[in-house]
Amino acid sequence: MRELGEFALIERINRHRVQPSSVFLGPGDDAAVVAAPDGRFVVTTDMLVQNRHFRLDWSSPRDIGRKAIAQNAADVVAMGAVPTAFVVGLGLPGDTPVAVVDGLADGMWEEAARAGGGLAGGDLVRGEELIISVTAFGDLRGRPPITRSGAREGDTVAVLGRLGWSGAGLAVLGAGHLGSEAADFAEVLAAHRVPQPPYAQMLDTPHTRAEEPATHGVARLTAMTDISDGLLADLGHIADASGVGIDLDSGALGDPALDAIAALLDADATQWILTGGEDHAFVGTWSSTDAIARGWTPIGRVFAGHGVTVDGVSRRGSGGWESFLGADSANAEDAR
Repeated sequence: MRELGEFALIERINRHRVQPSSVFLGPGDDAAVVAAPDGRFVVTTDMLVQNRHFRLDWSSPRDIGRKAIAQNAADVVAMGAVPTAFVVGLGLPGDTPVAVVDGLADGMWEEAARAGGGLAGGDLVRGEELIISVTAFGDLRGRPPITRSGAREGDTVAVLGRLGWSGAGLAVLGAGHLGSEAADFAEVLAAHRVPQPPYAQMLDTPHTRAEEPATHGVARLTAMTDISDGLLADLGHIADASGVGIDLDSGALGDPALDAIAALLDADATQWILTGGEDHAFVGTWSSTDAIARGWTPIGRVFAGHGVTVDGVSRRGSGGWESFLGADSANAEDAR
């Protein structure tokens, strides 16, 4: 990197890239110009630090780039907004191979396009380790945001996407299964390295597709979040914000494919499902049990109370990832 230089690298990252219509002016000026047709925009930011959130011996630069965009795009979509643009800050050592940055950029552009946005700009700095900071923007298209505070007693809890697969992949990597047996774990490894948030399916739900109020027999999303820290932890945020309790049905959470992986590792698939995180599936509460959108799986209910329980019982221990827990914590992995 020190041989190529900052401005040559910026030109290399953006060469031959095509911006979506939501980015009026991309990299190359003092700042980008991004559309805000709604008069509001959703904005979120997240940071990934090498050997804390990712490892280059576990994931390719392209995969890491995709994951960095996906976890931010999922936050935008979880608010009911359509991703429009991403701004990326990179801190990296001077001896970083150019191929690493090429891979990161390719992955970021690829996932941004899948989410519906473009890379509108960013910044490069020299640092002691590789750090990726992403800011994402989204368009609500005239609709209200879906917040964490709308859950009400009697609502149904449902999930869109797979649970526990990223956690299983992390467990495989932590156990060192990268040799001949890796084929047995290929799907969970891929799920951990590159999450696949179901953006389009989420944005086609009744809340985000229709503006009219809910009618009898047609459910509407009342609260939502993406699963980044763990199902228990993220549902805990909804429960706290809404002032309700949430009870999960363990029978609705089972996954035979994960059970098979857990048997190979002598592990507990339920723990991955409840606390694994980083699947970036979407979990929300629905106004009734009638006509929940296709693809969503009911997994629990909202009741008058507090906290999150499973089959009516509170679980001890961590509900998922927490950034500032020490290395001796059960959920503080070398890379997450």
